[in-house]
Amino acid sequence: MITKSQLLRKTMRFVSLSMAGALAAWFFLGVSDNLRSAKELPEAVKDSVIYPKLLSYQPLIEMDECAWLPASTVYAANQRSREEILAARLVAAFPAVSGTTADADRAPRRVLVDDRPTFSAIAVDPLRGEVILQDENLFQILVYDRLANTPPQASMTEPKRRIGGLKTKVEFNCGLYVDPVKGDIYSLSNDTADTMAVFSRDAEGNVVPDRALHTPHGTYGIAVAEEHQELYLTVQHTNSVVVYRKMAEGEEEPLRTIHGDRTQLEDPHGIAVDSSRDLIFVANYGNARDRDVPGSGTYEFPSITVYSRTASGNVAPVAVIEGPNTQLNWPSSIAIDPGRGELFVANDAGDSILVFRVTDNGNATPIRVLKGPRTTLMNPTGVSVDLKNGELWVSNFGNISATVFSLTADGDTPPLRTIRAAPLGRLALGIGNPGAVAYDAKRKEVLVPN
Repeated sequence: MITKSQLLRKTMRFVSLSMAGALAAWFFLGVSDNLRSAKELPEAVKDSVIYPKLLSYQPLIEMDECAWLPASTVYAANQRSREEILAARLVAAFPAVSGTTADADRAPRRVLVDDRPTFSAIAVDPLRGEVILQDENLFQILVYDRLANTPPQASMTEPKRRIGGLKTKVEFNCGLYVDPVKGDIYSLSNDTADTMAVFSRDAEGNVVPDRALHTPHGTYGIAVAEEHQELYLTVQHTNSVVVYRKMAEGEEEPLRTIHGDRTQLEDPHGIAVDSSRDLIFVANYGNARDRDVPGSGTYEFPSITVYSRTASGNVAPVAVIEGPNTQLNWPSSIAIDPGRGELFVANDAGDSILVFRVTDNGNATPIRVLKGPRTTLMNPTGVSVDLKNGELWVSNFGNISATVFSLTADGDTPPLRTIRAAPLGRLALGIGNPGAVAYDAKRKEVLVPN
């Protein structure tokens, strides 16, 4: 039985729904009849539906393509400070806009920025007399004359040409290889782009790569076995080595992968191939993890692990150079002199170049150590062997320079030549891919994790 109160509630609900439906039908029919019935609409509806009002507008800033200036123009000595340069650019890009807010478009009071290159990798093209350097800070590739030598009083050496810009897909570029015959430049990006970009030897400026390969996230080192037309890449985040056809591009899959607990790959960085012995050498920082246990990890000794060139899957290395005698400390790039049977290691945190025999195994002592203040080595992350001219090239991440030595250099030996992209004594700020910022009020210091 329905009570009076229930009947009243149902009646009121029906009346409300009926009125709402009628109002909705009147509203949409009125609007769909375009302007013919606009005069019959209430003023509130007319203002909000038929005649929407423009509240405010702000013209878009005109952004022209950045001019591709010579390095000497960009980095010339005795010019305005880096802070003034960046502040001027910010003011030009974001002019003050009139409005009710006073602080919306202020230029920064100070800017902490590194406007110089940081050399992450190096390769020599002896056939054409050039040395190629990866600049991980400004996302570019710089090509210099092999015999260039920056005088102490000079602020820098001008590169012969540069490759960089959005079209190039060069970002956080760390791996580098130069085709010994064609001179093609292979550039490997690490943190963001997940791309190996290949450029012809004459490429210059903001150009599209001749070929691009989508690589696994976190690739770092690159090597090529020309005799077998195979390309070898290290992958930091998955502790693996992936092998492709040398001419691979697009979404092509690897031919094979070295990966698993038995491989002892631990944050792999540099890689080199000794085709005469059919071996692969990999430099490992020592950050290990259990792939079956998410979030697990241990810090092991840095190492050089050695595999058969055709190794695939979860295979154990044929040799491991590891232990306190090795002096390995963040081993980055590596290179091989197959004729002498020597392995050169850019020992980043040790400010040194370590040389081992390719047959070494275990807790081996280097046969030579290039280290000391006269070498000017500082955070060396790239190393390249020029067998034609008997020279060893090193890229120094810490002091914005490339230094060249004799292949047999040992101890605290000064370089034969130096290429600098900054004034003598200038150090790299090390601001690369910053993720946060904090201020230490007690010590009055700014902390920037990268």
